[in-house]
Amino acid sequence: MKTIKLQGIDYIEPLEGSTEWYWGMNYTNGDLYEAEEIFRQGNFPTRHKLLFVHYPDGSVIQPVIAKEGQYFGKPIYYKNHIIILIADFPAGKIEIVEMDELMQQTSILTSLCLSNLKDCYNLMLKTSPLMLTRQSSDNEFQILWPEKIEFAIDDREGFSFRDSEKLYFWKWYEDPDYYEEIVVRKIDSGEIIERIPGSLMVMPDGQKWILT
Repeated sequence: MKTIKLQGIDYIEPLEGSTEWYWGMNYTNGDLYEAEEIFRQGNFPTRHKLLFVHYPDGSVIQPVIAKEGQYFGKPIYYKNHIIILIADFPAGKIEIVEMDELMQQTSILTSLCLSNLKDCYNLMLKTSPLMLTRQSSDNEFQILWPEKIEFAIDDREGFSFRDSEKLYFWKWYEDPDYYEEIVVRKIDSGEIIERIPGSLMVMPDGQKWILT
């Protein structure tokens, strides 16, 4: 039985895209919109912590130590790198940082102005390739980096991943029983090109499964 020292963090979950890494935070679980609201209210809690645990040895790393007012979004794993999303509210910017797994070194991939975003609602890292996306409360979908794309989506629809020039979304229904379908859209226009009965599941190693 191993004892993993996580500075008070008592929950970890698999890092999307990896079969060896887990991650945990000390509050809000990577919801940048919630962090934005806390910051605006002037009630930002103690410094945010994001820790990663390697399986099976249980080693713990903290690639980035947050400054006051900085908050981490949900991280992912992409091409042998841990990818970290940071909102620096005092500085008014978003940074995407990568950590090389072998070298244990971090570098900044890009820095974006928060003023270019309406808010941080559903601001998330996605693949593939690596992207920063946002889905607003009024059903507007955006790719903010490395390219800029924007179009409207349907109610009850959420983005899952990109495959070449196709974007895969999931949509849920209750009429009266609950079920889901997969909506495939063109990346340039958002036009729906296919609807697939079933649900999407991204596996720990990045495989995409369609459950029908």
